[in-house]
Amino acid sequence: MFKTFYIKPNERGILYNRSDFKAILEPGIHRYFGWNWRVTTYDLNQPEVQIDYLELLLQTDRAKLEQHLTIVKTEFDRVALLQIGQNWVTVEPNQLRAFWKGFVPVKVDYFNLSENIELPAALVEQTRGIALSGVKKFQVSESEIGLMYIQKNFVRPLGTGEYGFWTSSKDLQFKTLNRLDLNPAFPDQEVLIDRHPEFIAQYCTVAETLAQQVAIVRERQQPIAILPPHSRKLFWQGVTVEIIDISTEPKLSTKLVAELVSGSSAIKYLSNESLHTLEVPVQHLGFLYIDRVFQSQLEPGIHAWWTFNRSFGSIAIDLRLQAMEVSGQDILTKDKVPVRLNLTAGYRISDPLQAMNNLVDISGFLYKELQFALRGTVGDRTLDGLLEDKGGIDRDIAEYIRTKTTNYGLTVESVGVKDIILPGEIKTILSKVVEAEKAAQANVVRRREETAATRSMLNTAKVMEENPVALRLKELEILERIAEKIDRIQVNGGLDNILTDLINIKK
Repeated sequence: MFKTFYIKPNERGILYNRSDFKAILEPGIHRYFGWNWRVTTYDLNQPEVQIDYLELLLQTDRAKLEQHLTIVKTEFDRVALLQIGQNWVTVEPNQLRAFWKGFVPVKVDYFNLSENIELPAALVEQTRGIALSGVKKFQVSESEIGLMYIQKNFVRPLGTGEYGFWTSSKDLQFKTLNRLDLNPAFPDQEVLIDRHPEFIAQYCTVAETLAQQVAIVRERQQPIAILPPHSRKLFWQGVTVEIIDISTEPKLSTKLVAELVSGSSAIKYLSNESLHTLEVPVQHLGFLYIDRVFQSQLEPGIHAWWTFNRSFGSIAIDLRLQAMEVSGQDILTKDKVPVRLNLTAGYRISDPLQAMNNLVDISGFLYKELQFALRGTVGDRTLDGLLEDKGGIDRDIAEYIRTKTTNYGLTVESVGVKDIILPGEIKTILSKVVEAEKAAQANVVRRREETAATRSMLNTAKVMEENPVALRLKELEILERIAEKIDRIQVNGGLDNILTDLINIKK
């Protein structure tokens, strides 16, 4: 009895008698005698073939298998990369896999992982854009440096290019650093400095300071970093490092002040946490305290100090004449009248050191003393005395405040009450008093003027009585006044008749 098997052109068959492998059948018709024959067919469009007991068959029938199959076997430290037509397949360690020959070309490359885990550049380029199982790809641009880590330990730097690495049984990590970043953050820089000197020598500059040193790192003569004492940091090659000793003199030189304090906003931001600065304007005096102890006076200008290992305090005192207002002071006079006063004072700090050492708050102290002086002076006067002698108030306050400020380095040059504000009802009463006083004065003046007028008329009458010519002139004057009010006058009998008829004076 024969069994017939048909293998299509795009297929291969594996012939078994019972469960024993006998042959690999190519396309065509195959006839075998007996009932125990069977064939398993495989589509060559699927290049990989799954064969039961392949490893055992290789021991007994390797020649038959290798005639039709590409056998790929890897050990614990070996991997394989297969190019099957346009497709790529990876075979990881400790695997046995088979692929059909002939229908699609199969190319195999083996890699010993104990010697090298990196793929050749040609294969990386060929597989660009293709994901390979067990392979990690990494690209470094021309402005970057790559860092490769295996099991979290730095292994090597990666220059510009494309890379592929086998990741079987290894934990691979990749990091990139931008070479255009002037102040990069190197990962695990202490480890790089201590354990990888070859990487440091090739790419980096180490800036390091001792306990009483500060470092200024510059790129193209522009500051890019300031290192505090007892520190170190990595920078790209090409930077310059200036080490400054601050053990004896923490103050910056004029050149460094111009560079770090008066420079660009980026440099000011860079040095902000490292410097204590004070700008002393013209007609001011600065005071410097280190660790809360007074150190020196500072002339006008910009001053700066390194803040490391010390605490700084500073202040600029204005030496110009200053004004202080004491407003809205409600005070009772000696006769219990409430008034509100506004006081102004002109003062200057004549001895800044004495004032700083003896006073916590200069303006607060002066304000309180002016309040006390104003209350004491006003409380000793009646309302009438207050209104009549404002200058006396100013003198008393000035005398009091100058006595109080003598031992504090302050000089009060002028004191004056600006306003005295009375309650509404007191204003009304005072207005009535003034009105009555003025009315009485007006009556006195009116009586005085009436008496003077009467006396003048008497004197005139006596003159006319003794001098007829003067009387005649007076008559003519009256006639002139009358004529000014009459449009037309008709004279009959001469001027003497008119006067005689109008005015009859008894001799």
